[in-house]
Amino acid sequence: MAKASVELIEILRKTAQSIERSSLYQWGHMGCCNCGFLAQQITHLRKDEIHSAAMLGHGDWTEQLNDYCATSGLPMDNLISDMVAIGLDPTDLKNLERLSDTKILNCLIAEERNLQHNVKSDVAKYMRTWANLLEEELISQISLSDLPLGQTIL
Repeated sequence: MAKASVELIEILRKTAQSIERSSLYQWGHMGCCNCGFLAQQITHLRKDEIHSAAMLGHGDWTEQLNDYCATSGLPMDNLISDMVAIGLDPTDLKNLERLSDTKILNCLIAEERNLQHNVKSDVAKYMRTWANLLEEELISQISLSDLPLGQTIL
């Protein structure tokens, strides 16, 4: 599971909002799919730049993640490295493409767990649920006893 951070939580929420508002969502396009939208938020690359990088390799996001090598120098591997640098791992991204992480799905009520990987409202729900899960994890790591005595919190 991704490493919880304020930055990653914010990016997941912004990506969910971006997908919902966009008329360009297209699961079969490497720059406009689930991972493509997330990559746009993280790297600030345009959808066509992401798609072009992906076309230098072979396969969809899952196949490219299977072949990922941080030191290859290939554009798609560099893009994935940028995503890994904020706390994601290749398994997180594979699960995002198919909305398949059971830890995230189990946070939803049973009737809402049958998400379709290519329906943008389901993708947004998955990302928001993931962000909420990471936020809970981050909050659980905070202990008031770690604060110096006499420090004002505001």
